[in-house]
Amino acid sequence: MARNIVVIGGGPAAVFAALEAKKRDSAAQVTLVTDETCEPYEKPPLSKAVLIGKARPEDAPIAGPGGLAKHGIAVKAGTRCTAIDRAAHQVVTTGGPLTYDSLVIATGSLMRELPLLPPGVPRVHYLRTEAHARALKTELGLCKHLVVVGAGLIGLEVAASAAELGIEVRVIEFAPRVMARACDEDTGALILAEHQHRGVEFELSTSVVQATPQLNGSIALETSEGDLFVADVVVVGTGVKPDDTLAAAAGLDVEDGIVVDAQCRTSDPDIFAAGDCTRFPGPQGLARLENWRHAQDHGAAAGRNAAGASDSYNTVPSYWSEQYDLYIQGVGWFDPAAHRVRRPLPEKNALMLEVKDGAISAALGINVQRDLAAIRRLIERKIPVDPAALADPAQPFNAMLKAKA
Repeated sequence: MARNIVVIGGGPAAVFAALEAKKRDSAAQVTLVTDETCEPYEKPPLSKAVLIGKARPEDAPIAGPGGLAKHGIAVKAGTRCTAIDRAAHQVVTTGGPLTYDSLVIATGSLMRELPLLPPGVPRVHYLRTEAHARALKTELGLCKHLVVVGAGLIGLEVAASAAELGIEVRVIEFAPRVMARACDEDTGALILAEHQHRGVEFELSTSVVQATPQLNGSIALETSEGDLFVADVVVVGTGVKPDDTLAAAAGLDVEDGIVVDAQCRTSDPDIFAAGDCTRFPGPQGLARLENWRHAQDHGAAAGRNAAGASDSYNTVPSYWSEQYDLYIQGVGWFDPAAHRVRRPLPEKNALMLEVKDGAISAALGINVQRDLAAIRRLIERKIPVDPAALADPAQPFNAMLKAKA
């Protein structure tokens, strides 16, 4: 009898889980359930190309032209999963129950909401879905003054897009520097300087303490520093949290994310989980990652294992962000205890490397895509390196790979 595999979610973890499950067991009935009403699409462009009108969400289906149906996968769009009945091996949905032999939970993450600026308030926007992006794009067309709360990846990408549209932008950030979770201080300073060069103003070490709607529809924001800023539109980008509610209600082990083993298996042997919603074994214990590549690779492993494989997931994390003409990339497991080396590069280029136990453990760069590709291989192969060579722009990273080949 054909195996029934159900995948819950509409992001890259869910899509790659479904694709790999079908590839591993072509006879299986694979069904993907998503509460969005469209074919799963790439989300990175939402804060960039979609906002400035260079792309539409439907232009980039994750599964490629023809979508999931082309791969023989059934999609239940516009369908919400309300419960998992583990005893009956069923997922309860708004479209009726779905029986499974193996289940993959890839529910992703939820936006961290600000109580003072909750979703649903007129002219307040959070950015997570294509519907959010379309609504924000419409309002930016009439916006003169935008305030972004949060200077992380999403907040700064929105700020850059709005500045390119000619909108006056102000960013309010609780931390003392931008991209504090993703960047070291020097790299963050370069990113901040480019935004300021483009006219974006920043209020760092500052929070919003009061938000008051005005008669003309704008919003007055009072900060912890006592300043008052009036915005036509407010975008909140204060991070995300794992969407593990469904798993917790089903009695699965949850610890700020669904706890999985190296094979993406939850505390129920027939249920797997992948992507942003999980906490998985990392180099220093259980870890969470929130980036596209992790979602793709983790989902792929979960899908294969749901279809009968026993693949262990071992990743070198990576992320990217596009802001103006800055292409920002991070790769590896960053560690405050690692030795840092900075390679001097021309303006608008930057490269910082972390070295641990004689090898590169992580790197962060701006506009050094080719170098980062070689550095990733150095990290994966744990090739010993000379810190002095890392700091020398005349020493190519590809040569370091060949020297140890």
